[in-house]
Amino acid sequence: MQRKRVFHCIAAMDSKRGIGKNNDLPWHLPNEYKHFVRTSKFVLNPEKQNAVILGKNTWFSVPEKFCPLKGRLNVVISSTLNTGDLPESVKLCRSLPDAVDLLSSESYDNKIEEIFIIGGASLYKEGMESESCKRIYITKIDGDFECDVFYPEFDTEVYKEITLDNVSQEIQEEKGIKYTFHVYEKP
Repeated sequence: MQRKRVFHCIAAMDSKRGIGKNNDLPWHLPNEYKHFVRTSKFVLNPEKQNAVILGKNTWFSVPEKFCPLKGRLNVVISSTLNTGDLPESVKLCRSLPDAVDLLSSESYDNKIEEIFIIGGASLYKEGMESESCKRIYITKIDGDFECDVFYPEFDTEVYKEITLDNVSQEIQEEKGIKYTFHVYEKP
């Protein structure tokens, strides 16, 4: 029997948990985006890569010039798209459990180091409620932006905040906007 892979969620949210507006980010913070890229691409084994799982709306919110997200296996969750709707290198799954099963299969188990859910809100919620979710990487942006999509609440008694050597504890500032990086882990 194949082992079930664990995965992580990674997102940036404002003080009211806002993560998006009109299928776009409500802020433009290049250094925060670099943190997302660095975190979701970092591997200990240079022969492996990470995978990102994203919903259909999140997929279509990524600017075309960045699709698929480079250096990571992209897995899109959709019940309405067909494989021909996506680039050949992108995997299509009908549900989060199907994506985790695919990435837990022998053919991917030896190629994929870490798995990250990168949006949207319903996928984050389903992921965090799963036994397979290990960590939540959150950038907390100091400010209230106009948003129409929000990061779901999660239990900080279940997910305890931890520190990692490769995640800065310092307050970041960019374009007059302050933000901090946080990591929560489920034991």
